[in-house]
Amino acid sequence: MDSLRHLVAHLGLDLTAICLLAFAIYYPRHRRRDLVPAYLALNVALFTVVAALAAVGGKGGMAVGFGLFGVLSIIRLRSDSVQHEEVAYYFTTLVLGLICALPQLPFGLATVLSAVLLLVVYSADHPRLLARTRRAVVTLDTVHSDPAPLRADLERRLGEPLHWTVMEVDFVRDLMVVDVRYREAASRATGEQPAVTERVRPTAPVLDAA
Repeated sequence: MDSLRHLVAHLGLDLTAICLLAFAIYYPRHRRRDLVPAYLALNVALFTVVAALAAVGGKGGMAVGFGLFGVLSIIRLRSDSVQHEEVAYYFTTLVLGLICALPQLPFGLATVLSAVLLLVVYSADHPRLLARTRRAVVTLDTVHSDPAPLRADLERRLGEPLHWTVMEVDFVRDLMVVDVRYREAASRATGEQPAVTERVRPTAPVLDAA
C-alpha cells in the first residue's frame, strides 16, 4: 500500500511538471500544438516504463530496459521541423519522466529537481533573454567577394551582423546563401515604423477657356 501511494504521488508530481512545461511554458511561447501531445505522451510513457522496470526488478527488467533503449534509439528529431530549443524541451520531458519515476528517490528531492528543471527552461527560453538576437538563412541576389560589402548588405537588410557563414555561392545565377546571426534594430524590435515624409505634388493650374 505504501508503494502504491508512493507511485501515485510521483505520478501526480510528474503530470504536474509536464503540464507546466507544455501548457504554461512551451505553448504560450512557441504556439506549436502538434508538439504538445508528443511531450505529454513521451513523458508519461517513459514514466510508465521506468515504474514498470522498478516493479519487475531482476525478473525481466533487463529485457524491458533493452526494449526501451531500442525504442528511444529510433526516435528521430528532424532539424528541419524541430528547432534546437524544442529539442531542449524534448530532453527536459525525458528527464522529468525519469526523475519522477525513480522509486528510490524521495518525493521531496524529486520535487526540487523537477522545479529546478522547469526554472532553468523557463529562464533560458524567456523572450526577454537576448530578445533582439536573431538567426536567418538569407539568399542574396549578388555575390560579395569582400566581407565589408557583405556586412553592409546584411546590415541594410536585417540589422547588425554578429556572425555569418557563407553556405553557397552561385556565380552562374549571381547569388549567395548566407547563414547569419544578427542583432535586430531597436525600431524593428519594438515594432516602430520609420517616419515617412509625405510630399504634396503641386497640381497644374486650371485655365478656363475664354
